[in-house]
Amino acid sequence: MWKQMWRTWTIDKPAALGEWLWQILVVELAALLDRLTLRKVVALIPVVIVIAAYLHRIPISPEVMLLGDVLAYIDIFSVILLLSLFSRAATVLAAVKQTVDQIGAALHRLAIALRRGDGRHRRTTGGGPRKQPAREKNEDEDVAIVPGLAWV
Repeated sequence: MWKQMWRTWTIDKPAALGEWLWQILVVELAALLDRLTLRKVVALIPVVIVIAAYLHRIPISPEVMLLGDVLAYIDIFSVILLLSLFSRAATVLAAVKQTVDQIGAALHRLAIALRRGDGRHRRTTGGGPRKQPAREKNEDEDVAIVPGLAWV
């Protein structure tokens, strides 16, 4: 009986305690760390700050409390940040699209103007000689062929 009790308290109980500690400190901790994400760690930071402040009677500045709130509600904060970035990107893309459309329209008008200026493809309206204008126009009085384009 003494040998059995001795064996139980010197071998079996310490072995069971070691198995229990191994289960808690190694296996369960590894499982917890596998499930732990950066978001969960960030969400715990404000809790730690508040607990430390209350335990040590440290006054917390409003900035730290705001930081804690932002960290606690990081999902909502990140959505608001992404929406603001997308709206700015949409504005920039709209401005780029408008600029590209204006450049395309100007190139189209330029192509039409260059086709109009070609004298080889004009149709003759009559069999007689061309009439000369009553007075010669000055170059400065001519109307621009392509509106919005300045000729130098």
